[in-house]
Amino acid sequence: MHKSSALALALACSMAACAAFAQEPQMNLPRLRLSAGMHQIDAQVAASPDQRMTGLMHRTEMPQQEGMLFVFEYPAQQCFWMKNTLLPLSVAFIEEDGTIANIDEMKAQTLDSHCSAKPVRYVLEMNQGWFARKGIKAGQKIAGLTPRQ
Repeated sequence: MHKSSALALALACSMAACAAFAQEPQMNLPRLRLSAGMHQIDAQVAASPDQRMTGLMHRTEMPQQEGMLFVFEYPAQQCFWMKNTLLPLSVAFIEEDGTIANIDEMKAQTLDSHCSAKPVRYVLEMNQGWFARKGIKAGQKIAGLTPRQ
């Protein structure tokens, strides 16, 4: 095989491996036990920029009591979209003290922007309709976001 052909083949294989890796869902993130009133949530924690960027992309299922908590360094307006996210989700934008600022419903695989109504430090994604089914609304608190809560 010619040297440039071998290099092209190696590069193509490397790109294919990267593409395959990029489509793997995050399954082994740290977890936190959160509560919304009497309802318990087993939340995977996405705290680094890479973890937050991948979020729940490529997941095909998620147990009803599970979700993903996105943790940001400081409160700011946060906006989310659903590119490469196969599950329809509900999203709660949560202030630093645990108060839910607003909740929105997100359709799978869309580029629609869903933003916090005010600066938030946390964003919690659950299966679509979870907050409504549990009667959880803006103004209520999520506990367990930090070890001292």
